[in-house]
Amino acid sequence: MSGSYDECAGGDDTMDSFWEVGNYKRAVKRFDDGHRLCNDLMGCLQERAKIEKAYGDQLTAWSKRWRQLIEKGPQYGSVERAWLAVMTEAERVSELHQDVKNNLLNEDVEKVKNWQKEAYHKQMIGGFKEAKEAEEGFKKAQKPWAKKLKEMEAAKKTYHMACKEEKLAAAREANGKTEASVTPDQQKKLHEKVDKCKQDTQKAKEKYEKSLEELSKCTPQYMECMEQVFDQCQQHEVKRLTFLKEALLDIKRHLNLTENQSYATIYRELERTILAANTQEDLKWFSNNHGPGMHMNWPIFEEYNPDQAAAPPKKKKPDGAPPTPSTDHVAPPGDRSSVSSYEKNQAYSTEWSDDEQPAAYSGNENGGNGNSFEDDSSTGRGVRVRALYDYEGQEQDELTFKAGDELTKTEDEDEQGWCRGRLDNGREGLYPANYVEPI
Repeated sequence: MSGSYDECAGGDDTMDSFWEVGNYKRAVKRFDDGHRLCNDLMGCLQERAKIEKAYGDQLTAWSKRWRQLIEKGPQYGSVERAWLAVMTEAERVSELHQDVKNNLLNEDVEKVKNWQKEAYHKQMIGGFKEAKEAEEGFKKAQKPWAKKLKEMEAAKKTYHMACKEEKLAAAREANGKTEASVTPDQQKKLHEKVDKCKQDTQKAKEKYEKSLEELSKCTPQYMECMEQVFDQCQQHEVKRLTFLKEALLDIKRHLNLTENQSYATIYRELERTILAANTQEDLKWFSNNHGPGMHMNWPIFEEYNPDQAAAPPKKKKPDGAPPTPSTDHVAPPGDRSSVSSYEKNQAYSTEWSDDEQPAAYSGNENGGNGNSFEDDSSTGRGVRVRALYDYEGQEQDELTFKAGDELTKTEDEDEQGWCRGRLDNGREGLYPANYVEPI
């Protein structure tokens, strides 16, 4: 539409004016354009909804993957919880973007669709009722003026032709006076022709002026009728533009997450969790669970008991009674009793360097075999074993089984005589190596 406006502003006003016969069609075309623009807006919103969904899905997948890696990794305590809070942020933001998608499709697109259906009524023969009514209104308003215009154009043409004939006759008469071959009778006839042409020209001029006067008289009524029809078109366009503005404000409200209280809450909680990280508590926890603060059942003399196989010295008490839970190395609330899924006796590397290249994050730290957080036990290795004796787990990280039960050994026996295994119900934990045998 802007291109047509430029043409009106800078072109020949008499050839491109709204008042010219048939030039009302641009006003009628707005009905078709308005319907098409509704379709364009719905298509635009549907594409944005796909983007919001894809972004939300990517956030969820990213959060799930890294939550598993962090939980299996060497980080522990309150700093681990702070790191995991970033994953929680991603999950909650993903939900908000899914809400954006739903709002765009279920509210905004539906709102545009319903308004379009109410504003534009399709006809069986094609086109829209509103456009047809405007077309007929303009034709009716323009018909009398167009008839007068046609008559005026014909009178104008007749007058101009008469002027041309008069000019030619005058030229012939002037030439006849200078030529000796032209007789007096011929000169008289040329003079009579000039007089007749002048009379015809005068009559044509009077008729032209009269038709132009009649056209001018009906022009005000023509303009009034045309403006009435145009105003009706404008009223419909006002409704469309007003609706479009309101719809765009709704869209902005759905897209602008900063106006969503839940969005602000997510980052307040994330900041609170990160600020709650306590270095000294984490160091104390590590010392109590994997350092000098750990409980130790030092070796003592035990009598031989042929009826019961001896459990590894780590858990046995001096009198040979079943081991009881120890509170010395129980993790603080919210922590695990072991460092993620790493072995209890895992040797942690202290070779950290600030010179590591960004490429280290690409999964090449472990010889190119994956992320450094990934647990070796995820490779699927395992040996099936059968219990020789009943064993009741004494701590949360120990398994309980009956003689004859089968389980999967996932890690070999350590120097203290303990293995890590997995029951068929999926539970993992430690058990005495000498309580089972390979199948």
